[in-house]
Amino acid sequence: MALTIGDFARATGLSAKALRRYDELGLLRPDRVDPYSGYRYYADAQTDRARLIAWLRRIGMPLADVGRVCALHARDPEEAARAIRAYWASVEAETAARRGLAASLVERVKGNGTDMTDGPSYVLAGTALLDRGLVRDLQQDAAHVAPRLLVVADGYGPEGERAARAAVEAVAAAPGRGPSAERAGDGLNALEEAFRTAAGAVAGLDGSGTTLTAALLAGTRLVVAHVGDSRAHLLREGRLCRLTRDDTVVQALVDAGELGPEEAAARPDRALLLKALDGGGAVPEPSLTVHALRPGDRVLLCTDGLSAVVPPEETALALAAGTPEEAAEALLARARAQGAPDNLAVAVADLAAA
Repeated sequence: MALTIGDFARATGLSAKALRRYDELGLLRPDRVDPYSGYRYYADAQTDRARLIAWLRRIGMPLADVGRVCALHARDPEEAARAIRAYWASVEAETAARRGLAASLVERVKGNGTDMTDGPSYVLAGTALLDRGLVRDLQQDAAHVAPRLLVVADGYGPEGERAARAAVEAVAAAPGRGPSAERAGDGLNALEEAFRTAAGAVAGLDGSGTTLTAALLAGTRLVVAHVGDSRAHLLREGRLCRLTRDDTVVQALVDAGELGPEEAAARPDRALLLKALDGGGAVPEPSLTVHALRPGDRVLLCTDGLSAVVPPEETALALAAGTPEEAAEALLARARAQGAPDNLAVAVADLAAA
């Protein structure tokens, strides 16, 4: 039986406006269109797909992902279910990150946040090292260390070296001499703007792109902005804490409970990115978190050339070695001992009195 667009809208929970939009996008075509009036008619058999679209939109899934899930559902419902679980796991991870930002904002509004400028002034004292690894012919990683800013990037594609370098240089230089702030809220704004500048610097490098992870010191808070699968870590009293979540398909499956950490490490597609600074012009929203630091803390930013081959327990041991410079050398040595199949970039710094 043919349903008018109004009847179909009432049956599926989608508005007529949404149905017209989904027709334009090819997401949900009418069964037929009257050649004279242009009026759309839908078949009963389309009701299930429309209801699925309605529910996916209600949980906030982007239209591009909705189309992918619908296509999966048509041929493999179990695979579609996995995709939905993976999406929702990523939403919950983003929510957890924003919870920390909200707590920081509450403290700032109350006027008693730990990022206030009263008391001793601190800097990030450390170094950045690059290593081509033992397999790659080119170095496509980049890194930067300044008194209040650490940055690493991992380029990919034929212009990967240029993309990574451009992204790091853009963050280090924008605005003015690079992001700076005395309060965590100001640091968040500075890094968001810097990431937009970095995306513009990478735009036009078709077929290439880069990950980007930056850590900005604001008072005694560390503001971390992140896109891709490079990582930020905090070493405190010998314990290593990871501050970022990989923007990868495999990490989404781990979050959804579809894979265990050991299975994820063995997956050949573990580096398949969900977000990156893409030369095609995409400007992804970075993940943003705020972390309280205290004297004695050591911060590590690294590309996956390190994290993919050196286990966390070994990373913690190497990171604790001597000065930041000695720790950076120890980390690279561990990776090379494991064959170093990829480029390496590490930035290591201690919270130190200015």
